[in-house]
Amino acid sequence: MPRDTEALVLDFGGVVTRTLFETHDLTEKALGLSAGTLTWRGPFAPETDPLWTSMQADEISERDYWRRRTEEVAALTNRPWTEMADFVKAARGADPEAVMRPEALEAIETARQAGRKLAILSNELDLFYGADFRSKLAFLDDFDVIIDATYTKILKPDPRAYELCLKELGLPAESCVFVDDQLRNINGADAVGMRTVHFNVLDPAASYADALRLLGLSPG
Repeated sequence: MPRDTEALVLDFGGVVTRTLFETHDLTEKALGLSAGTLTWRGPFAPETDPLWTSMQADEISERDYWRRRTEEVAALTNRPWTEMADFVKAARGADPEAVMRPEALEAIETARQAGRKLAILSNELDLFYGADFRSKLAFLDDFDVIIDATYTKILKPDPRAYELCLKELGLPAESCVFVDDQLRNINGADAVGMRTVHFNVLDPAASYADALRLLGLSPG
């Protein structure tokens, strides 16, 4: 079987980049906030973040969660933000490489060198990060497909989101390994027949190792 008949399909935020929960120190420094100002920790301390718990229970959407956090930080910094992208660009736009997961870059390079196709399937790549963010990330040039619901308006776990990605890749679902940190999106990929890895932000290396093994590749 030719190597390019398989693909590694990745969510972006949380999977390719470190989450905003993990980079509070960088955010505080960039926005001129005192260390320790930002206390919400999402999956790293869900018992102290009821808004995150509400999102995980599907009571609010992921976009709702980040809209609320954007409003809170805007109030703290007296900034006229109206969109998540305003927050993200101010927090990490100057040096996006600093928030990339090294485990992601290593796995992407391993898959690329092995001839596997590469795809991003995101609900909010440009919505959250701004349209110019990805132009600063040279490794994205290696991706065969980037599907962003900012433009398609089709959000995971809608099966049409996965089907659009598969169509662009020109591959059947079973030939693709999909990685996402949100269980609802993993369930959506399972439903269309993709192989999946529920990404664990607490152990990125293990999650990427699992994804590479599903592609018949050795981590590292």
